[in-house]
Amino acid sequence: MKFLQLFVPRRVSSLLLALAVASVPAVHAAPQSQTSKQKAAAAKKAKARKPVDRKTAAKAAASKAAREAIKRTSNVNHVGEKVNFREWSAVQQFAGEMVAKHGFEREWVDGLMGQIHFIDSAVQLVKPAPPGKPKNWAAVRELFIEPVRINGGVKFWNENAAALARAEARFGVPADIIVGIIGVETVYGRNTGRFRVLDTLATLAFAYPETPNRAARMAFFRGELENTLLLARQSNVDPLGLTGSFAGAVGIPQFMPGSILAHAVDFDEDGKVDLTNSTTDAIGSVANFLRNHGWQAESTGPLVYAANVSPSNAWEKFINQGLEAKFGQDELEAAGVLSSASLPQSTLFGLVDLQNGAEPTEYWLATNNFFAITQYNRSYFYAMSVIELGKAVRAKRAATMAKA
Repeated sequence: MKFLQLFVPRRVSSLLLALAVASVPAVHAAPQSQTSKQKAAAAKKAKARKPVDRKTAAKAAASKAAREAIKRTSNVNHVGEKVNFREWSAVQQFAGEMVAKHGFEREWVDGLMGQIHFIDSAVQLVKPAPPGKPKNWAAVRELFIEPVRINGGVKFWNENAAALARAEARFGVPADIIVGIIGVETVYGRNTGRFRVLDTLATLAFAYPETPNRAARMAFFRGELENTLLLARQSNVDPLGLTGSFAGAVGIPQFMPGSILAHAVDFDEDGKVDLTNSTTDAIGSVANFLRNHGWQAESTGPLVYAANVSPSNAWEKFINQGLEAKFGQDELEAAGVLSSASLPQSTLFGLVDLQNGAEPTEYWLATNNFFAITQYNRSYFYAMSVIELGKAVRAKRAATMAKA
């Protein structure tokens, strides 16, 4: 998924994740007897002698192609390499911690780790972009604010209008923001990922590539591996059946296992949380995540305001000052940050820079609700994509309804 290559998911939300766990296929099949082998060979030989007309052959070929296509797009598409993780000292230490901290049986944990595969593609995808490649907000915007997501968003909103209205009333998060997040993440559930979660998390927890933040990222993914086992036990599912993105995010809203444990809700009230099949649970969980990460329901104005900066560069001290709004309007103006919009009084802002490659950088004054979205993914580009997509979907839906 293009989005995942641009923004590595960080969010951690919690749902009981009854995610339609696929059953693990049997590893061993019963040996074929000599008699049955002879019968099969004879049948195959007789079939080869039987003439087949072109139409029948073409139909058989098309049927086979269809079966192969289904096989390629169902369940897990990224099998990876079989390695013996159990021999790794860090994995042995992890297994011991799961026993001591959470009461898992050591034999069970060891057996599980012995079935995990190494996913090299996950390692490659988390590597940082080559140095010198300029960031380009206009290019990112074009990827996500486009007809497929806009039209799909209108359809998703119409089909889930009641759940979106209920989430807005309960959590204070506007429907267009919820729709924007789900649209950017998975195109409304179409692209939820086909990696086994345990494979990707174990790979990144114990074999993260050499980067400046390697230790911190390995600790994060190790924690998510721990959360996955806890989630599977709590949900009574096979952990090897959980599937998701190359970074271990699952379901329609792409929550990490830790977020599922912490923020997911059974919004359709059917007794379980299902982020894979229940759009209602996904909607409620996204809204709950944002509320739990600082969304202010009373702030009903724009999330960002376009700004201009003076040539003096005194404003540069406000760039990259954390994912929060903490500067007053007066001090921003004194440093040369101005907006033609009427800014709400007594509101704090953060200064956001959206680089545009060789074109001029865009500057925005961002509110706390903008930064709440960045807790879902630590990227200004991500938050602006969510806002712009939600706005486009809302406008297209209103226009469509006006014509009806």
